[in-house]
Amino acid sequence: MQVISFNALPLPYYIYSGYSLAGPGRKHPERYAVGEFDLLVVKQGCLYIGEEDRRYELSAGHALILRPDLHHYPTEGCRETTASYWLHFQTAGSWSVSGEEAEEQERSDGIAEHPFRKRQFRLDIPQFARIAQPAVMYGLLEQIVSNERHSHLDAVRWKQQLLFQEILQLLGASLEGEAPSPGAEVAVRAASCLRSRYREPITSKELGICLNFHPVYIARCMQKQFGCSPMEYLLRYRLEQARQLLLHTDISIHQIAVSVGFQQAAYFTACFGKREGITPREYRQRYADSGRKPTFPR
Repeated sequence: MQVISFNALPLPYYIYSGYSLAGPGRKHPERYAVGEFDLLVVKQGCLYIGEEDRRYELSAGHALILRPDLHHYPTEGCRETTASYWLHFQTAGSWSVSGEEAEEQERSDGIAEHPFRKRQFRLDIPQFARIAQPAVMYGLLEQIVSNERHSHLDAVRWKQQLLFQEILQLLGASLEGEAPSPGAEVAVRAASCLRSRYREPITSKELGICLNFHPVYIARCMQKQFGCSPMEYLLRYRLEQARQLLLHTDISIHQIAVSVGFQQAAYFTACFGKREGITPREYRQRYADSGRKPTFPR
């Protein structure tokens, strides 16, 4: 397995991210030495990507890091509708790849080295791997992407950096084959239950009965793993499904609201507006009709 090793401190840092939905035939863009690492995580379908002489089939639950110094390109188009997250990051420190001679870069912060001032460590990340806890990874990426529209705020950028550190930690766990904690397993099971029943009315009590755990314990586990309560997670997932219907169908706003689990279209519109900053109708007009919504990272 190809492993990318970062010398930290300084830690790799987050730049920007997004979510892509590509229909059959669409391809990932071709790029030459873009100068940033590009993390791809597939949630549905499969991406077919090459990097120099290596070829990858990136299916659901897998992650791939494209290097900043190499040529990457599509090997074929998507065979089915493919949903993926992308995240660009970089490091101010040195890094190397297993099996290659490391190109060490001496860097200095202008302060004399002191054993108690700065202690470095190595951060090993798999370049291509099956994610140890895919549901947790999707939750972290959803949070970091949803904050992108407010990323001009310092507090939001700081939150995104913290989420990115959790993403790196999870990728490292995928390499190490670490077993998820009992709390993480409960959170993943709860998230799976909510996604499978998002069209139905479901309460915290019913979720507790489904998992055979107290609702308060489930809420604590989900808050730790996903940064939100079960009902907030359910709301986010419903709105994510609604966005896809707005972009790719012409059914009415009322029908979309009902199909994703909202009992009243007015409540759906209010929730959507609070999260997106515009109404469902405006979202459809702005992105579906104009074609302004990007399909792949730029």
